[in-house]
Amino acid sequence: MSDLDHATLEALRHVSTATLTTQLFKRGLRNTFMQGVAPLLSHSGPNLVGPAFTLRNIPSREDIDVLELFADPDYAQRKCVETIPAGHVLVQDCRGERGSASFGSILSQRLQVRGVAGMVSDGPVRDSTTIAALGMPVFCAGASAPPNLIRHHAVDINVPIGCGGVAVFPGDIIVGDADGVVVLPLKMAADVAQAAAEQEHLEAFLTGLIRDGAALPGTYPPNEKTKAAFEEWKKQQKA
Repeated sequence: MSDLDHATLEALRHVSTATLTTQLFKRGLRNTFMQGVAPLLSHSGPNLVGPAFTLRNIPSREDIDVLELFADPDYAQRKCVETIPAGHVLVQDCRGERGSASFGSILSQRLQVRGVAGMVSDGPVRDSTTIAALGMPVFCAGASAPPNLIRHHAVDINVPIGCGGVAVFPGDIIVGDADGVVVLPLKMAADVAQAAAEQEHLEAFLTGLIRDGAALPGTYPPNEKTKAAFEEWKKQQKA
């Protein structure tokens, strides 16, 4: 988390993924929001925020993916759980496969004990009720009871992956809220966070105008008159 200053981190914890995707769109990035990935538990409070630490899965093969594989500490899935730094977000590439779990409750408990910020997967989890009770933010493709070895073989740690149809590079900033998960390139995070906070401040003002009966033309998007009124409103808020 040392690459994110406090102001950026706090802004990202309190702006919506909807606002962030708008700011990324303004900067030319169109495919930043994961599809089919949602909060396991109804999400409220501060957003999940942290650098991505990735795990890539490929389709399993019956002669290799047997339960004994889990006893190997160098198996990528086990090694990932034991090496991901505190404050990071584990992001799994499961190819959108929903026929088996990508994670279970014991591995999730281990992540929580190690101080991991959360887990994101475009596959489901098993033991979903137990995982939800941990309170650690988990975003996934729902629940599926069969063990991951039925469909997955973990092969790579901290390499570029795809998750929910979005490219994720190690160190990208992951932000998750009630809508889902957005991926921010680290080099853009500070600029996007600041602009997103300003956008939400503006939208709070515009929402008030709409609530009071203002029509959309000239209000949303704001014309110069509305922008000037917003600047006056900001001064009043600070007074």
